[in-house]
Amino acid sequence: MEDNDLHALMARLELLITRVEQLKSQNALLLAQEKTWREERAHLIEKNEIARRKVESMISRLKALEQDS
Repeated sequence: MEDNDLHALMARLELLITRVEQLKSQNALLLAQEKTWREERAHLIEKNEIARRKVESMISRLKALEQDS
């Protein structure tokens, strides 16, 4: 292999290694964001469930008041 070919190959390998490192970092960031979004989603689902139970409770109380009168 000629010197120029070897240098070109080494340069391409270095670019590939750099790109792989960038993609690893980006992937780690995306995984962290996904974890945060999943936690936020779980929290919102929990809040929604609490609100649903409160509304159902109010409806039940209103129905009970209506039947008493």
